[in-house]
Amino acid sequence: MKEKDNAVISAIKSMIFPIILVAIIAVGVIVIINYKAPASTEESIRPYGYDGDDSLITISNNKLEFTMDPLTTQFVVKVKETGKEWRSNPENGATDPLAQSSEKGRLQSTLLMQYTKMEGLLTEYDAFDYSVSKGLYEIEKGTDSIKVKYSIGNIEREYYIPPVTTEDRFDALVALMDKEGANMVKRYYKKYDINNLGKKDDKDQLLADYPILETEVIYVLRNTVNASLCTKMEEIFEAAGYTMEDYKADKELNNAEKTSDKPVFNITVEYKLEGEDLVVSVPLSEVQYPSKYPIYSLTLLPYFGAGGKEDEGYILVPEGGGALINFNNGKTAQNGYYAKVYGWDMATTRDAVVHNTKTYYNVYGIANGEDSFLCILEDGAPYADIQANVYGKNNSYNYANAIYSIVAREKYDIGDLANSDVYVFMPELPDETLVQRYRFENTNDYSELAQVYQNYLVNKYSGYMTKNTDTSTPVAVEIIGAVDKVKQVLGVPVSRPLKLTTYKEAADMISELNSEGIKNLSVKLTGWCNGGVNQKVLNKVKLISDLGSSKDLKNLSTTASDLGVNLYLDGVTQYAYDSDILDGFNSFTDAARFVTKERAKLFVYSRVTYAAREGVDNYYLLSAGEVDKMVQNLNKAANKYNTGVSFREIGEMLCSDFNRKKLLTRQASMEYQESTLKQMADDGTNIMINMGNDFVAPYADMITNMDLQGDEYTIIDAFVPFYQMALHGYVNYTGDPLNLAGDMTDELLRSAEYGAGLSFTVMRESAFALQKTLYTEYFGSDYSRWHDKILEIYNQYNKDLGHTFKQRIVDHTIVEENVACTTYEDGTKVYVNYNVVDTNIDGVKVGARSYKVVR
Repeated sequence: MKEKDNAVISAIKSMIFPIILVAIIAVGVIVIINYKAPASTEESIRPYGYDGDDSLITISNNKLEFTMDPLTTQFVVKVKETGKEWRSNPENGATDPLAQSSEKGRLQSTLLMQYTKMEGLLTEYDAFDYSVSKGLYEIEKGTDSIKVKYSIGNIEREYYIPPVTTEDRFDALVALMDKEGANMVKRYYKKYDINNLGKKDDKDQLLADYPILETEVIYVLRNTVNASLCTKMEEIFEAAGYTMEDYKADKELNNAEKTSDKPVFNITVEYKLEGEDLVVSVPLSEVQYPSKYPIYSLTLLPYFGAGGKEDEGYILVPEGGGALINFNNGKTAQNGYYAKVYGWDMATTRDAVVHNTKTYYNVYGIANGEDSFLCILEDGAPYADIQANVYGKNNSYNYANAIYSIVAREKYDIGDLANSDVYVFMPELPDETLVQRYRFENTNDYSELAQVYQNYLVNKYSGYMTKNTDTSTPVAVEIIGAVDKVKQVLGVPVSRPLKLTTYKEAADMISELNSEGIKNLSVKLTGWCNGGVNQKVLNKVKLISDLGSSKDLKNLSTTASDLGVNLYLDGVTQYAYDSDILDGFNSFTDAARFVTKERAKLFVYSRVTYAAREGVDNYYLLSAGEVDKMVQNLNKAANKYNTGVSFREIGEMLCSDFNRKKLLTRQASMEYQESTLKQMADDGTNIMINMGNDFVAPYADMITNMDLQGDEYTIIDAFVPFYQMALHGYVNYTGDPLNLAGDMTDELLRSAEYGAGLSFTVMRESAFALQKTLYTEYFGSDYSRWHDKILEIYNQYNKDLGHTFKQRIVDHTIVEENVACTTYEDGTKVYVNYNVVDTNIDGVKVGARSYKVVR
């Protein structure tokens, strides 16, 4: 019996510490939930006010004349050489028969903004309805610039619905509504009974906000109701007999309403003439907003240069190499065009991935009649999404613009601790500026616009964007060294490198291909260190013993160098795959942070379910400091082995780090990548990147895996090589590896049309070695099976097009459906026929699914 008592006492003692620990945690949670920070006095935002007259305001130089109407802040830009006038807004936007009233306000606005509440609800304001029409702005004229300072918001519309009312009055009103209206109203009001409050209800706060709750059961309008719902309920209550007197009486019951619930936002837009360009900017340091209502997005000049129903023209969007959306194409049932500049920011969470929108350059444009303009996004481009739509969708105009997401936010997962969603925001805007440059041209030819963009890049990247001297087709060959595969070690499943190509075998491949005539060869060695393709962090560069020794890798480098082949060591510098403390990676200190301060843990998403794939390891986005360390370590390894550097993510990915102590904005990340590659180029390092984001492309010697065409949005009418025309003859690039493409013929034809080099991915082992691995994408990489086909494709392609790679593309035309013609400086024409039947163009027969070169 005594032993039993001792056992019970011992068990109780063993539980004391866990019980105390749980109690401490519970108390901490309760304190955090119920903690109210000391009230802070936020500096009020002073609205602007216009006190000038209606005299037009004009600035000009020898190229342009800019005239603003001070009563609307709308303006006209006149190109002096041609007399062409470009309007900031459609001339008849206020009377557009297709536009709703709110859309008419947008059509008359030079600025749109969205702000958000802490619950995540977005509200849009346009500068016309919420600023200009109220006279809440100022205009400052300089020598060559005009500043417009908008105060947007200030006075919100009141909706004549009960903010709070008694149960008796609520029930009486609901009884007079139809079933649909009554159900809607009940859904958006919450009932409070002082004798039956919920666990999450703060009794003291409720009594302070609604004193009548002491004696009456009440209904309170939920704070998640947006403007459109309020408008609908206003009609429902009015139909039930709710009067202005009732509204005033109910307002008296509400002590919760404060003036801060009517936010005002101050935003400055500057217009400046720089030679032949109009430069529009928004300094974020001059943007003011209440901390409770962060500005989520800004859209500058949403309808600049918009074309109407009677106009003929097109919108140029940066989908793939470029795409055209014809004015008035009738595609109003389809979604408009929308794509993120430089793709998704991986420091932003997502639950699923259905479609990854992405552009890799910073331009859109509009051609109207015989004239056109390009809008080049400069500072702030990484925050932008480019959107476009046609006549009949929302209004009577064809337009394109850029919307900037300037305040990062994340939904915070707090389980059942709150009645509504809770969002976390970055506490302040970065000290940066949004800049859009408009360049006007007397042409409607996208080929000539591509040359305009080319000149812009050559001038901006002077000394780096220089003509090459290639006399044969550039070929990029990716050689796969090793991948990881789970093996049984003493009965335990362990991930180990699986040899696919040794360093010596890679050297033999290079020698063989060179001896067989492929001279302009660039080789990317992937999976050569730190575990293989799914590379562990590069704190230390560890060769894979199964692939050979350090001496073998040096011999590979020497072989390539002796043959005039550019060898690049590929590396992961942005992510931590399958890495832990033994590899020098601590996720608590080395991972980037989301806005919520959580570690940036990332997932692989299924193409079938769109959700995160089960059974596939997650990975981490590296912090800014760790990224720089990985970049430098990869560069040191390349220098050690006398090779170039291949960056797997730089040039394709652009990510923030929302660590509050070491914040890296997306703009700063872009500047880091550009300055890093510029320094490497200055040091004489050969650089290879993927995709080819415009801000690093001039520093690259070779761009691989460029998305030549992009996604087939239904609203798009034609795809064109706009970006490739800007790069060709200066920077070499390729599309996807031909032997891994879903349709090799289509990829080859696209390469011929877009002036791309050739790309292949190979390994020495057969595809059978990849069984029971996650690398099925390499099943078509068997070098022995593809060797002859590689030579066949290269020999014909180089014979036809080898002489063009040092030339500029001077023209591209869509001859007929699925048939295009690309023209080079020396007059060489490349006809490409994607159809399944032969065609005859200008006396030239082009075979089905083939191309024809005419010199």
